[in-house]
Amino acid sequence: MDKVLIAMSGGVDSSVAAFLMKEQGCECIGATMKLFHNEDIGVSRTKTCRSLEDVEDARLAALHLGIPYYAFNFSDDFKGQVIDRFISSYERGATPNPCIDCNRYLKFERLYERARILGCDAIVAGHYARIEQENGRWLLKKSLDESKDQSYVLYSLTQDQLAHTRLPLGAMHKSETRRIAEEQGFYNADKPDSQDICFVPDGDYAGFIARYTGRDCPAGDFVDESGRVLGRHKGIVHYTVGQRKGLGIAADAPLYVKRIDAAENRVVLSSNDALFSRELMANDFNWIAYDVPPRELRATARVRYHQREQAATVTVLEDGHVHLVFDEPQRAITPGQAVVLYDGDTVLGGGTIL
Repeated sequence: MDKVLIAMSGGVDSSVAAFLMKEQGCECIGATMKLFHNEDIGVSRTKTCRSLEDVEDARLAALHLGIPYYAFNFSDDFKGQVIDRFISSYERGATPNPCIDCNRYLKFERLYERARILGCDAIVAGHYARIEQENGRWLLKKSLDESKDQSYVLYSLTQDQLAHTRLPLGAMHKSETRRIAEEQGFYNADKPDSQDICFVPDGDYAGFIARYTGRDCPAGDFVDESGRVLGRHKGIVHYTVGQRKGLGIAADAPLYVKRIDAAENRVVLSSNDALFSRELMANDFNWIAYDVPPRELRATARVRYHQREQAATVTVLEDGHVHLVFDEPQRAITPGQAVVLYDGDTVLGGGTIL
């Protein structure tokens, strides 16, 4: 009988994942990662912290299932590996995906370490993706419910982590997950899915960075592609590639953020047509399907979470960087975001766009 540690977020997915593992006869332990306190994210102590609400929801689900439950304080790790990286990325003019860093450094590293200490054979998560072994190699595959597929944010998993991770929802549709939760009487059966970054619940990234760091990002120039000054921006952390709203620039035609020049504190604006490009470079690449990838391959790629994959030719350079040339131009390829490669429903690997 496997002993497993269930990563319980307080949501319906992880609660049903715990139920399914218990139904399979596993010895289950529930665990929630306590990632931040109100004061960490600039929220008044008098307000109910969503992080604490999630811990309580997870505790209730574990109690309902009759399994042991722990809440682990990983707030220092979360600050260093997620929040600080998030802020540094914006200040460099890039647009980060903190959920990828949280999975990489917290859930599948720190929580995985706790699972081993507790003598568990695997950790269990409520992600919609599949893990399968083929020819002695562990592979990450898309969820059968492609509308909920989360393989994009799991591309950093190693062979060892894949071998010791269970994703019981990968072959299910979200409607089935809700149905099971309702049939089992879970308190959180109707809890909405989270749509925002947990530590920026109001979606105001620039406001969060100012509150958290205690410093203002300096204003600078909006310029066109030739360098002509078009106006003043509020600070580069307010902008991301492809953005149109909130620029405050009067022009004969719509303008969009094409590039952020952090070194010169400039935001380059262009027409929408100028946002399309066929090439990108990426680094910090993690290959799942290969120990050593081929120098060149054909694949499909996502450059943002919910994008449909696009065909590309991939070249692996000697320094490990990866060069992609898409068959068709892609809009607003954004530094800091992940590019994830697929062969059908199998994740080949992924990295960070430069």
